Amino acid sequence: MDELLDKYGKLHIFSGTSHPVLAREIAAHIGVDVRTAVVQRFNNGEVQVLLGDNVRGKDIFVLQTFSTPVNDMIIELLVMIDAFRRASAGSITAVIPYYAYNRQDKKVRDRDPIAAKLVANLIMAAGVDRIVTMDLHSGQLEGFFDMPVEHISSDDMLSDYIARYFGWRGDEITVVSPDMGGVRRARHTAERLKCPLAILDRRRPKPDVAVITDIVGEVKDKITILIDDSIDTAGSIAEGGKALKEAGARAIYACCTHAVLSGDAVEQLNKSVVKEIIVTDTIPLPQEKQSPKIRVVKVAALFGEAILRIFNEQSIKKSFI
Repeated sequence: MDELLDKYGKLHIFSGTSHPVLAREIAAHIGVDVRTAVVQRFNNGEVQVLLGDNVRGKDIFVLQTFSTPVNDMIIELLVMIDAFRRASAGSITAVIPYYAYNRQDKKVRDRDPIAAKLVANLIMAAGVDRIVTMDLHSGQLEGFFDMPVEHISSDDMLSDYIARYFGWRGDEITVVSPDMGGVRRARHTAERLKCPLAILDRRRPKPDVAVITDIVGEVKDKITILIDDSIDTAGSIAEGGKALKEAGARAIYACCTHAVLSGDAVEQLNKSVVKEIIVTDTIPLPQEKQSPKIRVVKVAALFGEAILRIFNEQSIKKSFI
């Protein structure tokens, strides 16, 4: 441990209140402790941050995923960043496993805001030096930041998990993209599993409502796996599973990175024809959001390795992006 303290003495990991378990797992992977930061709220709801460690000249990595309540978690991160900056931290890296507002990355209708850019502006204004995140809804979000963005992908990790789970039976599996926007991610998984790809032709008549009009590709008698970046209301997964079942799929599974699971999403999944859903722990799953159908794959090792490579000024592109 003394050698680790000497080697990583400048590396300080802090955590907001959104996902302290993941922060501890990342720190344990590296071999350090999570540093002391008391995050509390005044009676009127304002956030107060009290740093218990000297951070002058240190390389700070602060973990805060944007889970519910999303807006509170964002403000909490901003206040923490400001505290580190005013305490003369050497560098500040915000580790944001799930970047909320990331689907509001363009104008869909006249007078729409681009909220993902607004959140990026707030984080930059707070004084952060670098962002580490996972599986943004679209790659263009990286350009919203005028600083380095380390965009980690969970594709290989989840593909390998699926392969072990099904025993590399690529000839029996078809990977399914829930819409045209998710084709790149689904194609990568299909290529890694050496299996075919199918695409659902999905329309959204209104927000959070999905209608499947066609299936491009062969799914009859296949084990189908819906691949997406996140599950929010679960409407797309439930409707996609129903369409695949009607098309003759032998079994339907789903796999995504971010288990947002808002509203009655878990109830929808439990009632759906989807047999199991594989997710990561970028967002904590409280008891009320857990289900026998949901399998969780841990991401601490990916983020831990990324943090070590950043701290040691090594490239993370080959292994993670």
